[in-house]
Amino acid sequence: MRVDIWSDLICPWCYLGKRRFEQALEGFEHRAEVEVVHHSFQLDPSFPRGTTRPSREILSEKYGMTLAEADAAEAQMEQRAAEDGLEYHLAEVRMGNTVDGHRLVHLAAAHGLADAMVERLYRAHFTERRSVFDHDSLVELAAEAGLDPDEARGVLASDAYEADVETDGRQAGELGATGVPFFVVDSRYGISGAQPAELFAETLTRAWAGAQNRTSA
Repeated sequence: MRVDIWSDLICPWCYLGKRRFEQALEGFEHRAEVEVVHHSFQLDPSFPRGTTRPSREILSEKYGMTLAEADAAEAQMEQRAAEDGLEYHLAEVRMGNTVDGHRLVHLAAAHGLADAMVERLYRAHFTERRSVFDHDSLVELAAEAGLDPDEARGVLASDAYEADVETDGRQAGELGATGVPFFVVDSRYGISGAQPAELFAETLTRAWAGAQNRTSA
């Protein structure tokens, strides 16, 4: 059974959704037979490359908040993440164009390391306050996820996998996804947002039963 996940690498809800899904998958009886496929989704593909801005400023502008209100919202997000075992430090987080990080995830997928790359980028961004935009930093993170640093640098110096990132985003739109994280279980069940682990567990069980019924029919 396959689970497709669309996410952006600087989306705090996406990291939380990934962890909650993993909690459900860990308790799923048939987890060894579940294939997880990561897909790219850029919350703001128009963000100028090579520039970053504090997330609190973007949050304030997007939702019409004061900076103090944005800070409070990020503090609430940190607490919410902590309840699921994640360590967020959002006060100094900066936002930027994520296409290069997504391109490295596609490179990692070609080596069977997509999940490791996604996890490494999330932890770097939200916990360690390392850049997921700067090429030198991205190469280091790719190496830490198990990729060859020279190959990673070569990808970043080219336009490799850009078309794949665009295709992923287009597919999400065709499926009706207006935000991320967005999960599709067994090509039949869509889950939008960082839902509770219990909901993911119920969906996995339902999808598995449905797949078995189709097989035996």
